[in-house]
Amino acid sequence: MEDQAVARQHTMLDEVLGGLRKPQKRIPSKFFYDRRGSRLFEEITELEEYYLTRTEISILETHIDEIARAIGSRAVLIELGSGSSRKTRLLLDRLPSLVSYHPVDISEQYLEEVARQLSVDYPDLSIQPICADYTSRFEIPDSPSDYREQVFFYPGSTIGNFRPGEAHDFLKNVAARADQEAALLVGVDLKKDRTILEAAYNDENGVTAEFNKNILVRLNRELDADFDPDKFRHNAFYNEEKGRIEMHLVSKHKQEVKIDGERILFHEGESIHTENSYKYSVEEFGDLVKDWFSVEQVWLDENRYFSLQYLVKR
Repeated sequence: MEDQAVARQHTMLDEVLGGLRKPQKRIPSKFFYDRRGSRLFEEITELEEYYLTRTEISILETHIDEIARAIGSRAVLIELGSGSSRKTRLLLDRLPSLVSYHPVDISEQYLEEVARQLSVDYPDLSIQPICADYTSRFEIPDSPSDYREQVFFYPGSTIGNFRPGEAHDFLKNVAARADQEAALLVGVDLKKDRTILEAAYNDENGVTAEFNKNILVRLNRELDADFDPDKFRHNAFYNEEKGRIEMHLVSKHKQEVKIDGERILFHEGESIHTENSYKYSVEEFGDLVKDWFSVEQVWLDENRYFSLQYLVKR
């Protein structure tokens, strides 16, 4: 386990330094989710401006019987980027014949806490957490021989964090990792008025700004960096041409930051691009997935802000 932790740290260092050496500095958004980052994100999901979580939950609650029928009996449920597994409980309550549940998350301590509580609440269900970067290869524990199919659950519109080409490759990797009989239940945020989109990532209480800056706190702790988060400001906006929300941390002053002995220069106004959140039409998303999955069902809220889509492996 210690060797794995060291390897993860080296991988993290390589990815962070590689991104900060680029003309447009970048930090992969997956590094938001240490323990504090995961808790801050859960706080974001409760904000009035952040429509995504409550809308997706309303879709789940409204259509849960149809969703449960689509998944069927004797399935293995694998949640990618599970976080608190809050939405998953709606599925677990309606899938009594589920063979096993595998929450996959990069934040080990938070994952263990959530899995422990789920084991108390669902004592008859086999819950086997997987601490891994789900965008890379990871091993899924063997399931009993009588399970029917694997169902990957990817809620929260996290698919939007990938650029379209990256999303295509991610879907290819999920399909390659899955059994022949497999499905993907995925949350997809839809295109809408920019004022609604931008408000969701610029809350009045500043929680999203704190979440954004927390990535610097994590780098200080885990990579021997010396960022001063107060010297950066949060900036999130909708890039209509690219169809995405962009989140940045903008340097307030000219400054120099050290990471593992390497010095990184920031000019005043220069930013670190920390996250994208692509928005799709239903038709655009169907076109994105068509090489690997067919869209079997789409559930929408009444405002058509968000979609939950059931994809079947081709």
